[in-house]
Parts: sequence; structure tokens; C-alpha cells
Amino acid sequence: MQSKKNRGNLLGVYGMAKNKKKKSNKPTTIRYFDYSLLAVMVFLICFGLVMLYSTSAYEAQSKFNDGMYYLKRQGIISMGGLVIMLFVTRIDYHRYAKYSAALYGARRWLQIPGTGQTMQPAEVTKIAVILFIPYLICKMGSKVHKLKGSLMVLAWGAVAAFGVFYLTDNLSSAIIVMGIACFILFVVHKKMRPFVIIGGCGVGAFVAIAAVLGKVLENSDNFRLRRIIAWLNPEKYASSLSFQTLQGMYAIGSGGFFGKGLGNSAQKMIIPEVQNDFILTVICEELGVFGAIMVFVLFGLLLYRLLFIAQNAPDLYGALIVTGIFSHIAIQVILNVAVVVNLIPNTGITLPF
Repeated sequence: MQSKKNRGNLLGVYGMAKNKKKKSNKPTTIRYFDYSLLAVMVFLICFGLVMLYSTSAYEAQSKFNDGMYYLKRQGIISMGGLVIMLFVTRIDYHRYAKYSAALYGARRWLQIPGTGQTMQPAEVTKIAVILFIPYLICKMGSKVHKLKGSLMVLAWGAVAAFGVFYLTDNLSSAIIVMGIACFILFVVHKKMRPFVIIGGCGVGAFVAIAAVLGKVLENSDNFRLRRIIAWLNPEKYASSLSFQTLQGMYAIGSGGFFGKGLGNSAQKMIIPEVQNDFILTVICEELGVFGAIMVFVLFGLLLYRLLFIAQNAPDLYGALIVTGIFSHIAIQVILNVAVVVNLIPNTGITLPF
């Protein structure tokens, strides 16, 4: 008699369910492929390529004498990612536990053939944390619900985040790495109140410290402090530190609800490196608020499928791996949108896909 539950696991595209025959007690396995998740991912990738070309064609033509330079490079990376994804779906995710600690300690750049790009330690560490923290939690068992166990999990996350910051001097990636560890612990922990209190205190402390720094260290040469100062008073630095942010907000405002039409953005000629972390502003200008809402709906569907897979995973390790992937995408989307609308200082975090 076939089970009614579809079992999902890593990346949501490979799962297992037990199918018992009437005349035999020996279970067999069937593979579950989440076509809904795959469809959303493919659509987001294709949409991202279209918007990347619309955003970067002018700059690529002036820089490389090839308007499709960024499109071709990102297309190769996207196709390679899909191939790797399909390969990974054939591997039992339990095997990752054996190598998660080794991957956690990886500290090197990986060259991506044919693209001229490198995968930095931050990207390797994100994958390592997604695989290692669930393994650590499963190994600890019920101890993770105690203060000592929770602090141990957070300590491992902090070590990984510090390693990213030390090696790459990239604070935003370090924040994402720490956020992944915290979110996984939050999901598995029995109590919610401590996390809410700590989160609230953290936000309050950030606002208070930022306000003090904005007044005391206005002439600081530290570029991170300068970003905070510009965030607090963007009009004062409209021609320098806040130029990208303000021009992005002008683009969002000028797009209206339905936008100016694909390819008709004017601000993309002005905003520096708009094809990177400020591509959402061009989406808003060319496709309007309606286009931005559609993008958020697609990300919502993607996160929903990951949530569904995590809930139906055959074991805790599989569920927490998918939870880590969920948190990575969600944190990156939230931070990027917050930067674009100037809710937080500029971090350089890009929009996924």
C-alpha cells in the first residue's frame, strides 16, 4: 500500500517515500521530484537574465564593446548551476554529514571554468554552515534545547562568520552566515521568547549605536561608518556616499505602478553598478510596482516549496538542511530590498537569481 506522504529533501528536488506491496513486506523506494520548485527557479533565472541584459547592455557595450557580456557570463553560470543542481539531486543527502566538518573548514577560492569568476570563501562557508549546523544539532540531540547547547551552536556559527569577515573583509556575507545558523537554531528550538527578546534588543541597539555614531564620528574615514552616516542623512551626501541609494529611489518612484516599459529605464544610465545589488530599482522603473510584486510572489512561491519540503523531510537532518537553504534565500532577499528602499545602510548584497 503506497504511502500518501511525499518525502522531500535537499534543494527540494529529490525525495523518498516507502511503497509497500501487498504481497511483500520489503519496502521499495520511489523518487520524488518537486517540479513546482524547479519551475519557479527556472522562471526566476530566466527573468533575472532578461532584466540583467536590460540593465547592463549599455554599460557592457561601453566597457567591453559587447552589450551581451554580462548576459552571456551570467547565462553560463546559471546553466552550470542547473547542471550541478540536477547532479546533486541524485546524491543521498546523508552522505554530506560525513564531509560537512571538512567543508566547514574550507578557506579557499574556487575558480569557475569559462567565466573568469571565482567562488569566494563566503559562498563555500554558506554551504558548509547549511550542512554542518544541522549535523551538529542532530548529534547534540536534546542538549540543543539547553543554554549550553544553544550557545555551542551559535559559537560555531560565529566562528564561521568571523572567518568570512577576516578572509574577505565582507561584513554583509558574515551577517548572512550568522543569520543562517541563528535561523536553523530558532526553528529547532522549543522556546521562541528568548529569540524574540534578543532580536528586539539587537535591532534597538543597532539603531541607538547608529544614531550615536552618526553624530560623533561624522568625519570618520572608515567606509562602514561612512555608510551608516550616509544612511542616516542621505540628502547631505546626495552627490557622494548616498548617490546610488537616492538615484535608486528616484528610479522606484518614477516607475509608477506599471512602469515605463522593458528597456526604458533612464536611471540605469546613472546608478553605479546597477546590474549588481541595485537591479531591483530598474525592475521597479521598467515594470513598476506591479513587476516588483510579481518578483516577490515568485520568491514567496520558492520559499513556500522549500517550507513544504522541510515539513515532509524523512528526518531532522534533511529538514534542517532545507531550513538552512530557506533562511539563506530569505535573508538575502530581505536585506537587498531593505537596502534598496534605504531601511538599512548599503551592504552590497545582491538579489538572488
